[in-house]
Amino acid sequence: MADAPVTGDPRSGTAAPVEAPKSVFTSSLDKMVAWARSGSLWPLPFGTACCAIEFMSVVSSHYDLARFGAEVVRFSPRQSDMMIVAGTVVDKQAPVLKLIYEQMTEPKWVISMGVCASSGGFYRAYHVMQGIDEIVPVDVYVPGCPPTPEGLIYAILKLQEKIERGEPSRYQAAAGSAGDPGRRSAVEVG
Repeated sequence: MADAPVTGDPRSGTAAPVEAPKSVFTSSLDKMVAWARSGSLWPLPFGTACCAIEFMSVVSSHYDLARFGAEVVRFSPRQSDMMIVAGTVVDKQAPVLKLIYEQMTEPKWVISMGVCASSGGFYRAYHVMQGIDEIVPVDVYVPGCPPTPEGLIYAILKLQEKIERGEPSRYQAAAGSAGDPGRRSAVEVG
């Protein structure tokens, strides 16, 4: 304690050591909530084809999605806030996909994984949806046939950055405006 600066009344002869300043962290509540949301995404997989196998490898031990705070895979839409549509979606599945999306908690985000989910892929047929953005708003597109696990991890990281910046999801943007959000504000990773 001899090295610590002292304070006190020099006339009385008492001296007290000065306490070190305590660390202070300031932020707004919105930024803290956005930070917490970005690090605790609960994905709901909607896998219909080979992209679903790639998703399975992402949540396995080799790639370990848990490092990024998105390891709590839920198969209930009421417990999920991020839907990963992996694979081909046919017209008969579209109402089911829409219903599951509407049951998700808010705020909710969507990742379109693979070219089949993003644009119909090489299925240029009447029964295959030519992109899931026809029925649900997509926040991040992952290209590839099938995309690599690293591509999906990169998409999740980009979505986390978007959430941390406080950008609204495409659903929130569409609800806040009267017009169709279109593909302009979505992120495409590649």
